[in-house]
Amino acid sequence: MVEASTRTVERALQLLGTVCDAGQISLADASRGTGLSASTALRLLRTLEASGFVRRDDDGGYRPGMRLVQLGAQALSHESLVSLAQEPLFRLVAGTGESAYLNVPAAGDHDHGIYIAVQEGTQSVRHTSWVGRSIPLEGTAAGAVLRGQTPEAGYVVVDRGVERDVTAIAAPVVAGTGGAARVVAALSVVAPSYRTGPEEVARIGRLVAAEARSLLRGPAGTEPPIHPQPPHPTLPPHPTLPPHPTLPPRPDPPLHTDREDQK
Repeated sequence: MVEASTRTVERALQLLGTVCDAGQISLADASRGTGLSASTALRLLRTLEASGFVRRDDDGGYRPGMRLVQLGAQALSHESLVSLAQEPLFRLVAGTGESAYLNVPAAGDHDHGIYIAVQEGTQSVRHTSWVGRSIPLEGTAAGAVLRGQTPEAGYVVVDRGVERDVTAIAAPVVAGTGGAARVVAALSVVAPSYRTGPEEVARIGRLVAAEARSLLRGPAGTEPPIHPQPPHPTLPPHPTLPPHPTLPPRPDPPLHTDREDQK
């Protein structure tokens, strides 16, 4: 059963690749190009059409569908963001010694974000994570930023939120200007709470906000607004962002210790 399902997926992907390579293809040519029977090719094409991965022309030919175009655009967008974020992430680590992250909303999931770029800190005790890790939007600094809850200062601070003994500081990466401005990503620094007193938090916050603004800086040195939502003097109360002493204990945070540095 598993082998049959795997084979079906392989055939569908092969067929989808044939459609994309051709740009526009008839059922007969798709069948010949993949070595599938006409009935199998038609069944798979109908499934792909129903999912939006291919579309059928009036003359009966098949083309790449809008869903495929959307996925390709998202992949290219994330790749571009990752490339643009490399220098800001390096600068944040150089300026703070702490781990820095780029987070975007998870596709099709309004409750989570995903790390798409990570630069680990240089401290012996540091926060660690990985590209592709999913994090909740509720109760996190990056989540508040992605939901447009950035205060006037230009950055969000969550101390001991979903991770015990960890402080996160995040700022929005904004695309567009004026009424078209939208938050497309969150740039953040995450550190052990014992190293992040009020003065250090403010210093890191200013660095993160500046790097986030520079990431998609417009032409001729123009900058998009850093808070497309109306500014607030402080982060607005949120039922899922309670004061940190009331949060339940969590598993040990992903703090990494270099043993060599502690000898």
